[in-house]
Formats: sequence, C-alpha cells, structure tokens
Amino acid sequence: MSYGLAHSGIQILGGVDIDGECEQTYEANHSGAKFLRADISELKVEEFAEKLGVERHDSQLVFAGCSPCQYWSKVRTDRSKSTHTAFLLRHFERFIDHFRPGFVVVENVPGLLRRKGQSLLPEFIVFLERLGYSYADGVINASQYGVPQSRQRYLMIACNFRTIESLPSQDEGDLPTVRRFIGNSSGLKPLAAGERDEKDDLHRAAILEPHNLQRLASTRHDGGDRSAWRDSDLQLEAYRGKDNSFRDVYGRMFWDRPAPTITTRFNSLSNGRFGHPEQDRAISLREGALLQTFPRKFRFQGRNQSVIARMIGNAVPPILAKRIGQHIVKIAANG
Repeated sequence: MSYGLAHSGIQILGGVDIDGECEQTYEANHSGAKFLRADISELKVEEFAEKLGVERHDSQLVFAGCSPCQYWSKVRTDRSKSTHTAFLLRHFERFIDHFRPGFVVVENVPGLLRRKGQSLLPEFIVFLERLGYSYADGVINASQYGVPQSRQRYLMIACNFRTIESLPSQDEGDLPTVRRFIGNSSGLKPLAAGERDEKDDLHRAAILEPHNLQRLASTRHDGGDRSAWRDSDLQLEAYRGKDNSFRDVYGRMFWDRPAPTITTRFNSLSNGRFGHPEQDRAISLREGALLQTFPRKFRFQGRNQSVIARMIGNAVPPILAKRIGQHIVKIAANG
C-alpha cells in the first residue's frame, strides 16, 4: 500500500507492523520513511506522533489500515489462531479519533463487509460518521484496476472535509492477463522445478517431489487441472470421488486470463492454481511479484523463500494502491 501510494504522489511517512521480518524490505523501498515494529493494540498515540512526526487535524494526512485478513477470509483456516487480529479496526479507531486525519483508507477481504453480523465494520462506519467523515466503500476486483489477478477486496475511502461520492473508477475493456506480465515478452528465463535464475535470485521455483512432477507433466498446458489424472494412480486420496472440491489445486494458470488471487503460498503447487501455464513447476517468487504488480526494481529481503512469498502474497498490489492514491489526490485538489 505504501509503495503504490508513494507513486501516486503521496509522501510516505512510515508504516506500523508487528512483523519485524518486513522491516528491511519496507525501509529498502521507502527512502525516508520509518518502520515502526509494534502491535497497534499496544502502540501509544504519543509514540506514534513522535516517531512519525504527525500532528492532529491535518487535512493532508492519510491513514491506511490494511490489517491481517485471515479471520475474515473465505479460505478455510483455524480462526482461533487469528482472533487477535480480527478486530483491529477498534484500535485503528483510536488513532483516527485522536489525529482526525483528512483521509482514511481501509483495505481487507470481502468477508469484512459480507459478515457484518460478526465484524466491527458497521460500528466502524458509525464511528466515522459521528466524526464527520464521508465515505465510499464496496467490494472491488483488482483485475479491473490493472492487476492481472482475480483478487476481490473490500475497499473504503473516507474524508472529513470533502464528500466522497465514489471509489476509483474501474477500467473498461480487456482485463490484464498472465501472459502480459510473465509471458515471453517479460524476458523471464524458463525454469525447471527447484531451479533459479543466477541473474535474478527472486526468479526461483520450488522443488517438486517426483509424483507431483508427474502430475504436472500430465496436466494440460494453459489452464489444465487435475481432471487429466483423476482416474489414475496419481490421484490424491483426499479427492477421489470429489472432482468439484478445490478444483484449482494442482492446476495451471491460463495465459490469457487474470491469475487467481496470489496468496502467501503461491509458490506451492498444492495450494491453488499456481502451476505455470507451460513449464512443469509452480510459479516463481519473481512471477508472483510481477503478478502482484511489483516492479523488478522493488527489493525483497527475507531469510527464506517462505518469508518473501508471504510478503508478496499479503501485499496490496502496488498498481491498485496507486489508483487509490490518485483518487485521494484528486479529491483533495478538486473536491
């Protein structure tokens, strides 16, 4: 989110995250911005103000809240492990109430909106209205904002000195495709499973066990799925007789469609339709980053592939964030 907002002309002062493994990557790509490693539920507003140099009632100040989304995701997870992060809007309120920034942005999974009976979103909206904020919100698909993914997200933009009438306008015409971002024109070196490009350390593919290599080799290029080997010895026991269960798992991406949502485990063949459209491997870290619209000059720093994959998958696609920032800049300038 910070990277995209910066490229819309918004100055980035800093970011708050509990995950210290993000610090080097954040500071390497945001010159002059500060990374505050902190739990927002415990962070004091006074410390926040001092370290980032922000003041109250600044109409040009933008607060963007992109809290962890596991609890509200439709992907089956153990929600007991993410309960602490499920209601961070309440702590976001504390900072908004104190500083009264000109703009507030919330980005999360659609479940935050669709599960209103459980989430704090209705109360958060009442809170904003009580403070005099106008807002626009809804569920958007990142593919309609230049991102080559079918990635649905809940988005809210609020302002306390202008009327917000709409979210950023969607693109018209053809959707961005996998081919456009990681096809032959991208210049990416073909890889085998477990191989990396010596000239691009991020372009590396995970190792595949022999039986998974056989499965992928048996899968049709350009969008094939595991139906090609469902009646063979390659079929997984968990899916026998369940052809419609998680059909994307072990599948290949389509060249001329947007990719599925890039998750934190996109470099694993068994976690979704993350097979390369032609090559017998899951997509590489570089390919995942490009599908998230990170430019090649963006520097990811992490102790292993899993850490970097998590950073990439958890990120707001920079092109989407840039469009959000451009919308904010236009509102601030023109009303």
